[in-house]
Amino acid sequence: MRRSMVGAVLVSALLGVFLVAVAWRGVALVRTGEPVAVGLGAGVLVLTALGLYLISREWRLAVGVQRMADVLAAEGRLPVDDLPRTPGGRVDRAAADVAFTAFRADAEAAPDDWSAWYRLGFAYDAAGDRRRAREALRRASALYRAAP
Repeated sequence: MRRSMVGAVLVSALLGVFLVAVAWRGVALVRTGEPVAVGLGAGVLVLTALGLYLISREWRLAVGVQRMADVLAAEGRLPVDDLPRTPGGRVDRAAADVAFTAFRADAEAAPDDWSAWYRLGFAYDAAGDRRRAREALRRASALYRAAP
């Protein structure tokens, strides 16, 4: 298992333990029967459920992205990160913008092609737009799951 995967599993496990402890406190508040405590406890339980949902959503995305990467690698179509970098290791912004334009055109030309959205997601990431990168990867994952 990769070191980054071990770290992600450990952080998720610690967060899971924390959420269970918080949920236990929420249950204790609800059991008091006092209206304010019941309201607070219900809020704690709702936030705990939301946290668990968000963690599972991120793990589903990670697993989906890895599956897509495995398919693209087997086909020899996995995007290569060959963008020039600054001395500090960051991607050169101008080069990322040029590459991004080509990947966006590919995704617009083939809106049902999961691999185009996959590549667009990584182009967004290289351009520094993490929110849109996740959106593109979520769309790629949905298209991948729907593909025959």
